[in-house]
Amino acid sequence: MTQQAADGTGTATHRLVPTPAGRIHLVEQGVGPLVLLVHGFPESWYSWRHQLPVLAAAGYRAVAVDIRGYGRSSKPGDLAAYRMLELVEDNVAVVHALGERSAVVVGHDWGANIAANSALVRPDVFTAVGLLSVPYAPRGGPRPSEIFAGMGGEEEFYVSYFQQPGRAEAEIEPDVRGWLAGFYAALSAETMPQPDAPDPHFVSRGGTLRDRFPGRALPGWLGERELDFYAGEFERSGLTGALNRYRNMDRDWADLAAFDGAPLTQPSLFVGGALDASTTWLADAIKAYPETLPGLVSSHILDGCGHWIQQEHPAEVNRLLTDWLAALPGTAPSRP
Repeated sequence: MTQQAADGTGTATHRLVPTPAGRIHLVEQGVGPLVLLVHGFPESWYSWRHQLPVLAAAGYRAVAVDIRGYGRSSKPGDLAAYRMLELVEDNVAVVHALGERSAVVVGHDWGANIAANSALVRPDVFTAVGLLSVPYAPRGGPRPSEIFAGMGGEEEFYVSYFQQPGRAEAEIEPDVRGWLAGFYAALSAETMPQPDAPDPHFVSRGGTLRDRFPGRALPGWLGERELDFYAGEFERSGLTGALNRYRNMDRDWADLAAFDGAPLTQPSLFVGGALDASTTWLADAIKAYPETLPGLVSSHILDGCGHWIQQEHPAEVNRLLTDWLAALPGTAPSRP
């Protein structure tokens, strides 16, 4: 299926390609060096809708995937099928299915971790890595479940809340659209709770995440049309595949033991939001970039921006991405 791009840069083409998951759905636009775009939770390829035509116009083959468990991609029933190494192999399979040997990989939120680990585990395939919202932090320390269990005091950190299969689903499934609206609003600069309000990343004992979502107002980047798209995707697919990513963090910690403390040496980019909790909680990871990202080309914190960075501030993110890509060695854009 193809659809004409609104700005006339060509067509955005929907494809299904074979991978270890079974199939991955992707949307591609443009010709030139391959740039693989990997979304986070709870999103889809659609979170890159502002980037696809711009990257295509700049001379790149921009490809946004639905991660396994999302959208029209396969949804394995085995919880362990959502471990990080499986997702890395999905990315490798996408590159090869598109007839390419290598790609630049860019990820947001969980996609940033998937992109980073793709570059770490398969540097022969992923020649540069861009990270949005979530900084790179090498594998190390105690098991993630132990770290998260110690956060929040009397409250429960959302990652711990997501661990038990079926628990978060029971909160979300009765009203997927309403839950998504609240979750997106809670982490958006315009609509996030005030600093003195209860933190929406934590759950009171016996409560739910949505107890702390803000009111009904949607942030400016999220209109009814955009919300309808996201809701439609998750109403069809359910949330279990997406949540299973969180339920594999201890498996990832064990699987990636050989990479303990390993830096990412490829040329890299980081862009975070000044109002995003990921930026403040992981400030030490950003400070460690001289050691952990020795190939870092540039790092940026966007004022007045929350977590959904490429949707909240698309023009600024597009400029940073295209400037970075243009400066990468061996990644000259394709020109008419």
